[in-house]
Amino acid sequence: MGAPRSPFSTAGTRKLAEMCRADVAVLTQRLMAAIFTDNPEWTDYTSVPRANLRDGCRRYLTRILELLSGEATDPESDDVAASIGRHRAEQGVPLEAMLRTFRLGGRIVWEALLDNAETVDIEPHEIREAGTAMWMVIDGLSSALSTSYRNTELEQVRRDERRRHALIEDLLAGRAHDATFAARAARELNLPAHGAYLVVVADTLPDGRSALAGPETVLAALQIRSVWHTRVDTMIGLVSLEQRDTSAVLRHLSPLTRGRAACSSAVPGLAEVGAGHSLALIALDTLPTDSTGLVSLDERYPEALLVRSPDLTRLLLARSLGPVLELPPKDRDVLIQTLTAWLAENCSAANAALHLHCHRNTVLNRLQRIAGLVGRPLDGQRAYLELSLALSALELPDRAV
Repeated sequence: MGAPRSPFSTAGTRKLAEMCRADVAVLTQRLMAAIFTDNPEWTDYTSVPRANLRDGCRRYLTRILELLSGEATDPESDDVAASIGRHRAEQGVPLEAMLRTFRLGGRIVWEALLDNAETVDIEPHEIREAGTAMWMVIDGLSSALSTSYRNTELEQVRRDERRRHALIEDLLAGRAHDATFAARAARELNLPAHGAYLVVVADTLPDGRSALAGPETVLAALQIRSVWHTRVDTMIGLVSLEQRDTSAVLRHLSPLTRGRAACSSAVPGLAEVGAGHSLALIALDTLPTDSTGLVSLDERYPEALLVRSPDLTRLLLARSLGPVLELPPKDRDVLIQTLTAWLAENCSAANAALHLHCHRNTVLNRLQRIAGLVGRPLDGQRAYLELSLALSALELPDRAV
């Protein structure tokens, strides 16, 4: 068996196409002229050298005629159209401009086929067949072009995303202490090389979504520059403050939370975002795992200190509240609640009683019991500090202490 015959190649079509093959150079010049004169406002080949564009037109017209002549059989998988699509995508030519060029090329070939039909003995039905075949070829080549173009665009997006993520990882690793790298990263990520930054971290939820929904879009609408980077368990954001107050940025991000999120205190530049990331993670670890909300390290310094020193935190709890925590849950919870209210009310038993809906003497009796259990008085600046820290430690996630 021989090679498969092209479905577009009837005897009349082959005859007309063969006659046009000798005129490819002329047809190429016509297509070049048509590109820049037929609706020129649609033309966007500024990134393409003229010789390169001419070569693409020549290859395209040649392939049309090869398909019509039966030398090629599958325009929808055509390597010439795919190559042109890939190359033009890399050059940044809009797909619409390319498809328009393919249509113009089809029109020019059709006119050439008609011109040749007038000089040879060919039946009217063969002209119709040639027209049908030619536009089927143009449709197939356009499909091959579009598929290749979009695949190339997708590859570019993935490549750019990988590069973007690599730059952010390098920033988090501290490479921006190198001024040359910092300037390049700032330029490629569209961030200022200097000025304060917030580093934001948000949990990845069990369903794979981030605990912060669409922060980059929201901030961009407010003209706040940021970049966001996803790891397996967290999403990380670098937010440029550019003379803005931290609280103003947090007000815009807080409504987006659907899980745990936290941010660092402001760090002075890109060189410090690695340290800011570590601080943001510490702030995140101060939140219960099932909580929802965005906190700043600036609001969580006592809890952050406790998280950073889990061994010391356990010793502090044992020293300050150990005997209380060993009581049966009902007794323990009443005493802890009373102590918490008393400290929150600046050590006023009367105010704590109002808060707890009990008598002042009840509060005093409970406090006396706590003091007896821990073996120390509860008053004095140092006792207040230790007890407050111990109560804060009780609010931390179990894995943090």
